Amino acid sequence: MELFRNIQVDWLARKWYFLGFSLIFSVAGLISMFFWHGIPLGVDFRGGTLVYVKTDADPSVEHLRHAMDVSGLHGVTITRVSDALGRPANEVIISLPENYAKGNALDAGRSTIVEALQANYHDSGFSVEKVEVVGPEVGTQLTHQAELATLYSLAGMLIYLWFRFELIYGVAAVVAVFHDTLITLGAFSLTNQEMTLTVVAAILTLIGYSMNDTIVVFDRIRENLRTMRRETLSEVVNRSINQTMSRTILTSGLTFLTVLSLYLFGGEVLHGFSFALVVGILIGTYSSIAVAAPMLVAYQDWRASKGKRTALPTGKRIRA
Repeated sequence: MELFRNIQVDWLARKWYFLGFSLIFSVAGLISMFFWHGIPLGVDFRGGTLVYVKTDADPSVEHLRHAMDVSGLHGVTITRVSDALGRPANEVIISLPENYAKGNALDAGRSTIVEALQANYHDSGFSVEKVEVVGPEVGTQLTHQAELATLYSLAGMLIYLWFRFELIYGVAAVVAVFHDTLITLGAFSLTNQEMTLTVVAAILTLIGYSMNDTIVVFDRIRENLRTMRRETLSEVVNRSINQTMSRTILTSGLTFLTVLSLYLFGGEVLHGFSFALVVGILIGTYSSIAVAAPMLVAYQDWRASKGKRTALPTGKRIRA
């Protein structure tokens, strides 16, 4: 199925607009991460106690938070739980600000919540269903493992593309994926949403998704370089992007609609996971066109300015 035929968009002519767009969102995210919200870490990484509370009636998050504040538990995170159909259930997850990972952590977390609710929450009856504790050592280890998983995935993709194409292809793809990850992390920092293990899983998913989309464009560029020997690399890249545009819109568009539905109707528990995928798919599709492909042309132009042989087999030779 092909949505568009004979597209004639000069994408590379708009590269400075793309660069400005990327710089704005990247710098905004970095400023937020270093000087504003930082990277909000969930209990999976910073350690803490999760208390699952079931109420007899529809719980009010505002009333629950007020009950915690009155009891001296400031800054707690309260998350509504949804049922299998995505409808809000009479259950919430309360993340305690203190670290109860030492000694009788389970009893301490349970008793703290029970006392706060008994004294200040009068909407309905309640019961504590479950208590989970993540120690600070475990949180630090999970943070380290998440960083290693991301770095190893990027290194593996770079080596594969170096072997399958050329080194510049791998570098361009990894830079584009790093660009996607940076903007996604910046979006979490700007919106002050917590990073959890499910969010890390979403980021690794979008890394693979963005890389796959970039490889499709690169593969078409390589095919066209063999047949379009009279055209410059810029013309080849533009035509390759235009030829893969239908596939990009169909694949990315349908995936985006799926994760958008998950974000809108999946409930609070899946909110971070789906938000990362919504942002990541949009930026990943954009970077394949606006970051990765222009890097190939920029690299060739740089080599040409130095009087070196072009790294990519274009049709026209560049005079030294």
